[in-house]
Amino acid sequence: MQRRVLWVAILASFVAFLDGAIVNVALPAMDRELGGGITTQQWVVDAYLLALGSLILIAGSLSDTFGRVRILRAGLLIFGAASLACAVAPTGLLLILARCVQGAGAALLVPSSLALITSTFSGPAQAKAIGSWTAWTGTAFLAGPLLGGLLVDFASWRYIFAINVLPIAATLLLLRGLALPVPTSKDAPPKNVLPKDDAGAAAGSRGRVDVPGALLASVGLAGTVFALIEQDRLGWGNPAVVVPLVVGLAALAVFLWWEHRSSAPMMPLALFRIRNFGIGNMATTFIYAGASLGGLMMVLFLQEVAGLPAALAGLASMPTAVILLLLSGPFGTLAGKYGPRLFMAVGPIVAGSGYLLMATTSRPFNFWLQILPGLFVFSVGMSMTVAPLTAAILGAVPTRQSGIGSAINNAVSRVAGLMAVALAGVMLGGILDFGSFRRIVVITACMFMAGGIISALGISNKSAVGGVH
Repeated sequence: MQRRVLWVAILASFVAFLDGAIVNVALPAMDRELGGGITTQQWVVDAYLLALGSLILIAGSLSDTFGRVRILRAGLLIFGAASLACAVAPTGLLLILARCVQGAGAALLVPSSLALITSTFSGPAQAKAIGSWTAWTGTAFLAGPLLGGLLVDFASWRYIFAINVLPIAATLLLLRGLALPVPTSKDAPPKNVLPKDDAGAAAGSRGRVDVPGALLASVGLAGTVFALIEQDRLGWGNPAVVVPLVVGLAALAVFLWWEHRSSAPMMPLALFRIRNFGIGNMATTFIYAGASLGGLMMVLFLQEVAGLPAALAGLASMPTAVILLLLSGPFGTLAGKYGPRLFMAVGPIVAGSGYLLMATTSRPFNFWLQILPGLFVFSVGMSMTVAPLTAAILGAVPTRQSGIGSAINNAVSRVAGLMAVALAGVMLGGILDFGSFRRIVVITACMFMAGGIISALGISNKSAVGGVH
């Protein structure tokens, strides 16, 4: 059964990560057909991330409350229906709305799939399973541009959404007859992990959904992201930017206050007092902000500035995909044996160094000398980072709360990417060219290196090596 659970987890996450990456390479084609320029391109990316980031926390709570399989199945059905709606969207607005629904479906997929692993595997087997999950889902995230490029150049950008039906159907077949127990209070965390009140509240409030928290998070993120994206077109002084920004920031502040006082929070703040969980999520913020910003700008630069067709721009992701597939599993195993700290410290710094190498890009453009060496270095760094990062964070969370722990970590990574993409227009100065691309890759490198420094200073090897949560 363990192998089947692993493949369900991989396929369910694969479809969400594939869609998140495959869209980037198709953005210029969407713009040519539907119009809207850079603002529409940002919204096509961020509408998905906004819904995902807003709802993934409550999805993690639902996974812990109602069971991984049930929530996973619902997520697959919603994601599949929204994918078909994206494929036939006649306007940019309808495409953006369908992307929101897609993000809602993805929010149900990711935490449930990782929680399947953490509740089925334990010890070194869990670290190895997370490494396998990381390798395959990371490959989807980074190989997506190649598949998207081929579909854009030889068919239509609409097929990048329709193709989601295949892995969704396969996952639904694997889910048939798969029954896992719903977590119970028997899996409550040790007393030295959470205060009795927090553990008791969590155990005693099963079945309650934090609707106010979900609404506050959604309003906070939506208002803030709207302002960050639209300011490039309207300007910071425009009321249509100022009002959503103020409302969004206020809602996020009230969200944190509400989560602190709620008896059944969708984001239990007590989890952040667990060292590896709190520090790991801080590192995640910088690492995934860099990954989202760098990945999007790379694909757009290769097409819109360097002039490569979509398929060749997508092909640039293949070295990264291959290296991640080959090395993520072994690095996950090593982290399970020796602890995550070294890998989480060195990996992001190596990844950032790869982006610094790309800062030499200039006219005349030469992909092989200016981009490819940096991609190789970045790929090795990411393969060192992702599995140990995931294992360190989830290994610190009690099994009963693995769903919400996974959801929080994924929410942090998606919101970090969401904000980075929303700020892309500011970083670019309104135009993408060789100069602004060099500026973007340096900013991206700094984000990765900040994640490595945070990990070096704060991550502990205790839970990985000593088995202490």
